Amino acid sequence: MAASTSVEPPTAAGLRPRQALTLRQRLSRADRTITAYGFIAPFFVVFIAFGLYPLLDTAWVSLRHEELTSSGSSWAGFDNFSYLFGNEYFRKALWHTVTIGLLSTVPQLLMALGLAHLLNQRMRGRTFFRVLMLMPYATSVAAAALVFAQLFGTDHGLINWVIGLVGIDPIAWEPGSWTSQVAVSSIVVWRWTGYNALIYLAAMQAVPGELFEAAAMDGASKWQQFRNVTLPSLRPTIVFTVVVSSIGATQLFGEPLLFSAGAGNANAFGGSSHQYQTLGLLMYQQAFTDGSLGRAAATAWTMFVIIVIVTVVNSLLVSGKLRLPGRSRKGARA
Repeated sequence: MAASTSVEPPTAAGLRPRQALTLRQRLSRADRTITAYGFIAPFFVVFIAFGLYPLLDTAWVSLRHEELTSSGSSWAGFDNFSYLFGNEYFRKALWHTVTIGLLSTVPQLLMALGLAHLLNQRMRGRTFFRVLMLMPYATSVAAAALVFAQLFGTDHGLINWVIGLVGIDPIAWEPGSWTSQVAVSSIVVWRWTGYNALIYLAAMQAVPGELFEAAAMDGASKWQQFRNVTLPSLRPTIVFTVVVSSIGATQLFGEPLLFSAGAGNANAFGGSSHQYQTLGLLMYQQAFTDGSLGRAAATAWTMFVIIVIVTVVNSLLVSGKLRLPGRSRKGARA
């Protein structure tokens, strides 16, 4: 009687055939997999509850006629968006968001970069000055806005007193369009410059010292070292701060609202003629003053799309993957 033989599947030369896992090994592998998903599950639960669901619900509300004081609602399609793009105050709020964003973000990041470079030098009291940089960030936005409203007061403001010393007539900061936007931007600059300076400082301290020593041996001046060694090394950090600052500028709400309160004109209109109303203030006005939740939701979704576009464009510009027309590669690095 011939003995029965089992045929093993062909395997690559030198490799041992795969052995079946025992029940204990399978349970151990399943336990490791389930444990990993269990650790990350709370994040996704919180994200779905407070991130994804509000986003989708806001999109649904933006397509309906829904009032704050009424329980019913009806289908509106894109009527709320059509109303927004044809509305004068929406266009003004969009323009003010852009101008205040530029007036606050550009000087804020440039000053933060300069302050970080100074704090990175050998000097006495470095720790004290670094802590001092963080003080405006720790200050309440309400307190800062009220103080700046007094500083920019027309009759007794400190700013008008200072410019009066050099012969300039007092300026009515709050009623003017550009002057009020400069005042609101100064609050943002004051609060966030130190915070960004500390981020830049941490990135500067991570730059290897050998790069500066090599540049110094080649005869590079301090300015050339800063431009050709420090700035290229900080590019990822600069991209991060530009993106975060742009998002914050698009969502600007507390500073203009409380600035109007400090000027004795507390409302969500951004001044008596909407001269510094941002998209954030307009959304608040539509929801809680006008009672139109559908239009407020449409404004919120418009802001979301703007933030996504601004973030992508800023990231591409700062990282060098996108260049403005007429700029060469060499000019982009200068």
